[in-house]
Amino acid sequence: MIKDVGYLEILKTNPGTSIQDQGRIGLAKWGIPISGVMDRRSYNWINHLLKNDPDAAVLEIPQPGFKCRFDSYTTIGVAGANAEIRKNGELISSTVIRIQPGDELEIGKFLSGSIVYLGIAQGFQTQKILTSRSLYLGITASKMLTKGDEIPFFTNQSFGEATFSSAKKNTSWFENEVLEVYPGPDFEELPKEIQNRLLDSRFTISTLANRMAFQLEELLPNSISERLTAPVYPGTVQLTSGGKIIILMRDAQVTGGYPRILQFSEDALSIVSQKKVGQQIQFQLKNLPNIE
Repeated sequence: MIKDVGYLEILKTNPGTSIQDQGRIGLAKWGIPISGVMDRRSYNWINHLLKNDPDAAVLEIPQPGFKCRFDSYTTIGVAGANAEIRKNGELISSTVIRIQPGDELEIGKFLSGSIVYLGIAQGFQTQKILTSRSLYLGITASKMLTKGDEIPFFTNQSFGEATFSSAKKNTSWFENEVLEVYPGPDFEELPKEIQNRLLDSRFTISTLANRMAFQLEELLPNSISERLTAPVYPGTVQLTSGGKIIILMRDAQVTGGYPRILQFSEDALSIVSQKKVGQQIQFQLKNLPNIE
């Protein structure tokens, strides 16, 4: 089957919009971050509805004020944050949307959550670099998209095979403030009193929150010394010598020297990705299973 190429043109965007997929898995030994979508739960859902390959690339949009135009027939889907979505100026509530040439899509006010995902039938077809289309400065030419960029996709004249049944958009899951974590490699070095404080307290997302890491406002006393560099992953929670708590996100480095006190579950990492500055979270420890 011949696949004709269409383009999405970005008419307006605020900083941070990027192309993302599952990321660059298995390249950490070369110092290459995983990258990929911040909220995998929303990403997997939209590719499921569009009947896409599980690794299909999407647009990750972390701020309102995005607008684009399509030059060809296609099918798109939106997931993640609950936002005001307009097609050709009309407010729409559909999760999966038919697109005709010339249609314009606009993402306005975010009502809850902090990242909107825009998926498209068969995924966006930008260049793969080191197994992934995910933008990461140093591997790709830029880390974000800007006004005037044209993003290729495979057009489908028959609107593809997406599910057009009325899929209910559920955003209540990322409103959960209690996040599941596992003990990190250095958790047991914390005094029992500090362990209890870590798990009994509520922490606030600071303004220092981006694709590399989320820093929490409240400090935690730390008597653990820094150590030789060790592997870290998205969802690793580090504790600095000054007591700052740092949650590593998708663009995080692959090694670090701060104590690793917790590790987020995959679902918890999706939830915290959708948190806004000023919102609070609490850690709920889940013990690792015994392996004999």
